[in-house]
Amino acid sequence: MNLPNKLVVCRLALVPVFLIFTVIDTVETRIFALVIFIVASLTDFYDGYFARKYGEITNFGKLMDPLADKFLISAALICFVGMNELRVPAWMVVLVIGREFLITGFRLLALTRGEVISADRLGKFKTTSQITAIVWILIVLCVNSYLHRYYFLEPQDLLNYSGWYYWSGNFLIWSSYWMVFIATIFTLLSGFQFYYRNRKLIAEESHS
Repeated sequence: MNLPNKLVVCRLALVPVFLIFTVIDTVETRIFALVIFIVASLTDFYDGYFARKYGEITNFGKLMDPLADKFLISAALICFVGMNELRVPAWMVVLVIGREFLITGFRLLALTRGEVISADRLGKFKTTSQITAIVWILIVLCVNSYLHRYYFLEPQDLLNYSGWYYWSGNFLIWSSYWMVFIATIFTLLSGFQFYYRNRKLIAEESHS
């Protein structure tokens, strides 16, 4: 197995470890979860870089690389939905994951015909918005754990105070909602653009 494919496998292996550290409510574990997510995201860049640089593009990489990306993003968002300290609506996550796997599936189908559909600028903005949202939420979880350990407070407790404490509590509670909302908008817009740019190819595949 070449280096790019090893990085893909490494990214897949990091997903369950990332989830375990995320759900454990301590400062250390959530910092580890943040580091793991960043490392896993970086492997996405480097596996493609090394594959192109050394000409080690394989069928395994073409199949598993995009799936590993979606698996990492999807696992993080699904995990966030189940956490009471966050406001990540399930409907947003369903839209994001649905779009990701539909487009990935179509790209893989196009590959069987020898056609490569590359990501456009909006698609890159979409990916950046998703990663940024997840990193931000992980930072919020670290702050929540810090408040819980050293001040015996939850973000909701800050709402009982006035001024800076009240606004800080609202920020910690609702910033996760708006970050995922922005990522959802970019995800849907890039999905619509993908369909418009490739509508002829999609029509051909749907009738084949």
